[in-house]
Amino acid sequence: MTSNFATSEVDVSLLGDNIKLDGLSKKIGQTYFVKRFRDALSISTPKGQVFIFDYGVIISWGISDGKKSQLAEMIHQYVEQLNIQKDREHYVFEVSENAALSMIDDHIILPDCKTMTLLAVSHALAQSAKLGRFEVLAERTIKDNAYLSHTLAKTGKIPLSRKQLSKLRGALFSTKSDILLHFNLLDTPEFFWEYPEQEQKYLTVSRYLDLKPRVELLTMKLSTINELHEMLAAEQNHKHSSFLEWIIIILIAVEIVLFFVH
Repeated sequence: MTSNFATSEVDVSLLGDNIKLDGLSKKIGQTYFVKRFRDALSISTPKGQVFIFDYGVIISWGISDGKKSQLAEMIHQYVEQLNIQKDREHYVFEVSENAALSMIDDHIILPDCKTMTLLAVSHALAQSAKLGRFEVLAERTIKDNAYLSHTLAKTGKIPLSRKQLSKLRGALFSTKSDILLHFNLLDTPEFFWEYPEQEQKYLTVSRYLDLKPRVELLTMKLSTINELHEMLAAEQNHKHSSFLEWIIIILIAVEIVLFFVH
């Protein structure tokens, strides 16, 4: 910890789906110095630094609990789809001017406490938090629908009505769409196109957080969700075809009866 920070803690919070940075920048700018970097706001306080990412993540460096609460009150009204249960992670950091940036056992060692250094590291921490949310969402979806494939393998059909199948397809499609809509967030941020000299710091932290392997695993989970969706679509089409076949059979039967009656 240095004199520039109130604590030696890094707090990572995922508040919701999105944060409206334009309105928030004006609000917080009345109290603190604020600077915009593409998809992030940098907020400088007397004893700490805060970065707010437009995809719902806040990274607080060395901020006291009282200051966090004050900032949270300002931020909440600009959050879209606010999470009922906040996703939070905590790390510890220190500044060592003679050391290279590294991360060991959730302990971050920084070569300096410049805004650009903190922002480069924060990009990786923010992506990890968002990715964690996607991982939980995908895992829960697969687990909740695992019985479908087991039932189909055992009985040869899924004991659900066409309406129930439509709802399940809609839920699966919604989950997949929510993740794919934000999937580009998990690539190397565009911030590093403008500041390529900071990219190595980001890569060091992203390797520690296993961002690339986790993204690959998430892609596999999305493929599983897609397979579930296609399976339900095939079952729904089968039920619809069977329904049409029964209508044709009934109509033919009625026509035969009418023929003999006349």
